[in-house]
Amino acid sequence: MLKQELREKTLSPQEVRNILNADNKEIVELCKKASILPRKNNKGQTYFSYDEVKNLRKVQAQKNVVTNPIAETKQVSAVRSILNSLQDMEKNLNATISRVIDEKLEGMDEVVVELIRCKTDNETLRQKIITLNKEIYQLKNDLSAYKPVGLGLYRKKERHSWD
Repeated sequence: MLKQELREKTLSPQEVRNILNADNKEIVELCKKASILPRKNNKGQTYFSYDEVKNLRKVQAQKNVVTNPIAETKQVSAVRSILNSLQDMEKNLNATISRVIDEKLEGMDEVVVELIRCKTDNETLRQKIITLNKEIYQLKNDLSAYKPVGLGLYRKKERHSWD
């Protein structure tokens, strides 16, 4: 019964403007989108049914959700602001990390050069030791070829190729 009364209730254009918080131009646009034709009573006054106003409100809500350029602009601005902040933070972090790494590695070039020099010296000395060991072995062999004969004299014994 109450629903039937609400459906039959009519609303004046002034009441519709107040309900929708819109001017006449916006109401006409909403009526076009909702395919609603305002009706006139026997006195020639325009009126809307409760259901029509309900439909107009739905269309208005959809319109506001779809096209709210101010809200979209604010959102886009906020996102851009956040992205710019993140990019600035990234640049600052990169610069700071690069500076710290450069400071830590500053003396590494000299250390690497010194390490290479030491390694080269070490290899040279190792080759020298090998050469000297060969020479010592040769000298020991030569020394073993001499046999004492007395009175501080030595005689070289002949070495055979099979020795």
